[in-house]
Amino acid sequence: MQAQGKDQGSAVGNVLKLLGAAAVTGVLVAAVALPAVGGAGMTVNAATNELRLLPEELKEPPLAEKTTLLDADGKQFAQFYFENRESVKLDQVADVMKTAIVAIEDTRFYEHGAIDLEGTFRAAVRNVSGGGVVQGGSSITQQYVKLVLLNAAETKEEQDAAIEATFSRKLNELRYALAVEEKYTKSEILERYLNISYYGAGAYGIQAASRRFFDKPASKLTLWEAATLAGAVQNPSRTDPGAGKAARARLLERRNIVLSRMAELGKITTQEAEEAKKKKLGFKNISAPGGCEVSDYPYFCLYVQQEIASNEDFGKTRKQRERLLQRGGLTIKTTLDPKAQKASEKAIRQFVHASDKPVASQAMVVPGTGAIKAMAASRKFGGNPKKNEISYNLVGDRLHGGGAGFQAGSTFKPFTLLTALAKGMKLNDGFNTGTGYQAPSHSAFRDCKGNAVGEPSHTVTNSSEGPGGFNTLTTGTLGSVNTFFMRLEQEVGLCETVKMAKSLGIQRADGAPLKEFETFTLGINEMDPVTVSAAYATIAARGTYCRPMVITESTDREGKKTSYKPKCKQVLDEEVADAATHIMSGVFTKGTMSQVGGIGRDAAGKTGTTDAYTAAWFAGFTPDLASAVSVGDPRGAFGHDLIGVTIGGRYYSYVYGASIAGPIWKNSMLSALRGVEATSFTPVNMERFGGCTGNRCAPKPPPKSDRGDDGDRGDRGGRGDGRGRGGGDGPPSGGGDREVNGGITIPPVIP
Repeated sequence: MQAQGKDQGSAVGNVLKLLGAAAVTGVLVAAVALPAVGGAGMTVNAATNELRLLPEELKEPPLAEKTTLLDADGKQFAQFYFENRESVKLDQVADVMKTAIVAIEDTRFYEHGAIDLEGTFRAAVRNVSGGGVVQGGSSITQQYVKLVLLNAAETKEEQDAAIEATFSRKLNELRYALAVEEKYTKSEILERYLNISYYGAGAYGIQAASRRFFDKPASKLTLWEAATLAGAVQNPSRTDPGAGKAARARLLERRNIVLSRMAELGKITTQEAEEAKKKKLGFKNISAPGGCEVSDYPYFCLYVQQEIASNEDFGKTRKQRERLLQRGGLTIKTTLDPKAQKASEKAIRQFVHASDKPVASQAMVVPGTGAIKAMAASRKFGGNPKKNEISYNLVGDRLHGGGAGFQAGSTFKPFTLLTALAKGMKLNDGFNTGTGYQAPSHSAFRDCKGNAVGEPSHTVTNSSEGPGGFNTLTTGTLGSVNTFFMRLEQEVGLCETVKMAKSLGIQRADGAPLKEFETFTLGINEMDPVTVSAAYATIAARGTYCRPMVITESTDREGKKTSYKPKCKQVLDEEVADAATHIMSGVFTKGTMSQVGGIGRDAAGKTGTTDAYTAAWFAGFTPDLASAVSVGDPRGAFGHDLIGVTIGGRYYSYVYGASIAGPIWKNSMLSALRGVEATSFTPVNMERFGGCTGNRCAPKPPPKSDRGDDGDRGDRGGRGDGRGRGGGDGPPSGGGDREVNGGITIPPVIP
């Protein structure tokens, strides 16, 4: 009897719940379902007021859209996204897709208001009788509202609240749905619903889903494909075709339910439905990889990514800028030149293997605009060190995702040369220097804070063989003579040289202040190829410095375009730049690149080899393109030098500027400039820079037997005092004593 009583009580309870649900549903339906019913009587109005069922504006934050990077030719090479989505207009969606989604999700979508009277009542009855949420009765408008709230949720708590099965949430959704129905047409609501919905397999929105599932735009969907995507919306995680056979079987079953429903409603014939059901699922699993790791040009991609993250043109805070990149739906056109990029990559592969521990990196920059045309490195970008991959930007500075860089060696000597020319020195002005150079006093060199940084007890050398001699601005540069440039820097001023370098955009790769020690001219600061390329491009542009740029145009999700112009300024007298170019042009014929040779058009440059062969560089330019190549070991240049190494399958006793970096520069520039009409340098003003001044002219040459060879190897910038090491370019000699400097042995060199 007790059992029977319980059954009767349960039955009575269910009936009461059912009646209650029906009553509530009736109130809601009467209040909002149809305009004709919305104001049907005082009782309904009173209930509506009690429930506060008035339209409430729904905040609709922009959907997360992918950002696409394009090269200069308009071809995509990378994309970023929080959600893989590409919103489209409703007329870009196949009609059969619209029909399928309405048929299965909200049959009477075009007939009812914010909620569906029949659907809501039917769902309420089934849910009560089933003891839980058995069937949803939400209209497409209500589903859209729920997805908007879910999309706007920042925390897990907010996400849970957006989908919790409570009466209060339903009431809130209805208030928002009322406002949405007043604000948009049915077609606009359907468009928004199709674009916000998740379809599984990482695809958000109908366009991304169509490409992911079937490798076609949403406008080209067939009946069975549309039915598949319409079926996926209900429970995309359960029917995700990428989750395995069981999930694919559930999706296939769901697709067929959609087809049956479409036939039942008379949207298609029974025969069409049966023929479509015979089709295989057809999931093509087209990947949509995001991020720089999967880009064909990862280092350039990294530079663009970090440029957006650090550039206030894209937002006030870094967080805002990063969010824009991941969600903003931007189309970014860049300066990347596929021809120059391929030229750089090919030249690097010729001399350095991806499996080598030392790495070669190159950047190409256009003089007069600062546009970066190419960024390449020998190592594959990635997070697997076992595959010799590297996870930071080898070509750029730390601000753009790079590392600490490598000491630039003698590529810094032109900054001292420019300072001398700017101070009025002539091409053939010079000094007589001995075998080594020592600062005459502590105050002989002062940094830009006025501190005396000279080190009289430290000797800078060229070579352990032979004495020094007289060198001019021209011969000292072509031979890259260390002692000459130390004497020249003493003459023109350390701070003045530092200021000159800074005016050309020189800053350390790691973002720290430049080291302003007496050996600054020998390249003791760690640099990256982009920065050095931009500095040399300034000389090529006759003294116009342009900030390196990679973005030329951005288009937002609404189609609004923003163009970005070069940021340039004149930092150097044009004729001073011409004079330096004139001298540096001889590097290919009479200097440290003479064995490598030129490129058949006007070009100028400078080799750079650091002390103890820790890194090697070549930087050079034509009037049309500048480039810098570095070679070093990212494991730590001083712990892993370039002495006795095999790189690119070739053994090198010593690696200096013209060994690897120089040939890479030559081959890449030849290819990158192929088909580009050669431009000539502006001739030097010989009236201003020709000849020499009286006290700096060369003395009568001594007998040849009395003259020694000037080496150009690097020098330590201090004895364990953190001042770094210098640079030079001469190949090592085959014998002789090893110079001892600060407790570290340095092999002798010859020019």
